[in-house]
Amino acid sequence: MKAYLALFALLFALPVHAGWQLDPDRSRVDATIIELTDNGPVEHQHRVRELRGDISEDGILTLPLRLNQTDVLDRLGPLPPWLSGITDMPLATLNTQLPPERLDALDIGESMVETLMFSVRADGGLQQEPVDLRFTREDLNTVRVTTAEAVALDGQEMMANSTVRSVLTMLGYQRIGDEVPVVLDAILVNR
Repeated sequence: MKAYLALFALLFALPVHAGWQLDPDRSRVDATIIELTDNGPVEHQHRVRELRGDISEDGILTLPLRLNQTDVLDRLGPLPPWLSGITDMPLATLNTQLPPERLDALDIGESMVETLMFSVRADGGLQQEPVDLRFTREDLNTVRVTTAEAVALDGQEMMANSTVRSVLTMLGYQRIGDEVPVVLDAILVNR
């Protein structure tokens, strides 16, 4: 009988590979865009909020980014009815891989830095970029994910993407700087 109780207790003590997923209410990316004007550079802060994505059992995270997750609509107001359909279309889709057991193995208060290879599919193209992320276990079911080092997107590549260029043009940006620094602050929850 003691052996059964010990086995039962052991099963509950083993890490469970439940569904780690982003908490959209607490997950965002902040970006700094430098608009190049005739009067000199002008800094603009932007945010992509409500990041949504699940880490599958094999460790794949798929993260679609849509126009309605950005602060663009807050700044522009409602789009005309003939453009309203684009607000829910993905601007880009990011994919990466992180085995969920790596998250499960973190003790509360412990951090790890991982270099993840992100694949970014946008405007018919595919790019891959390594990104250093810090994972910090806040409690049994919560891991905070932040950028571990400075990350900047290529401004010229952003302007080469027709969808992104259209959004930036709607904001009135004709030219932007070569680098767009971004900061990730996201929460993964184990459900």
